Amino acid sequence: MDDSVAAMLLGAAREDAKAMRALAALPDLADAIVGFHAQQAIEKSLKAVLSKRRIPFRRTHDLAELLDVLADHDVEPPPFAERVDEFNPFAVEARYGLIGAGALDRIEAEEVVAAVLAWAELALRQAPG
Repeated sequence: MDDSVAAMLLGAAREDAKAMRALAALPDLADAIVGFHAQQAIEKSLKAVLSKRRIPFRRTHDLAELLDVLADHDVEPPPFAERVDEFNPFAVEARYGLIGAGALDRIEAEEVVAAVLAWAELALRQAPG
């Protein structure tokens, strides 16, 4: 993958983060919808870093798997790495009502997403490419 893919993924992550913040302010909206955009922002941030470093990854929504790929290539993990897989259920299952994802702490979700996005932005500026 090339730098344009990394930039596109980072741009999409920013858009999902904006959507998450806007939707999080709506108390009557289901957590599954807010959590979906949080998960997507994190997923695309991780994939942007992998793409920038030209590290291949499987087409997946599994954040733990993407973190494992980063670790396998000695890439510094993002902040809250130990917590980002908590957003996995929001990728597909909760979005389509297949399972209940549990309650989402929207303030914490915003904090995690902002930190992971900032990590990815810095990683893209610093990575050779």
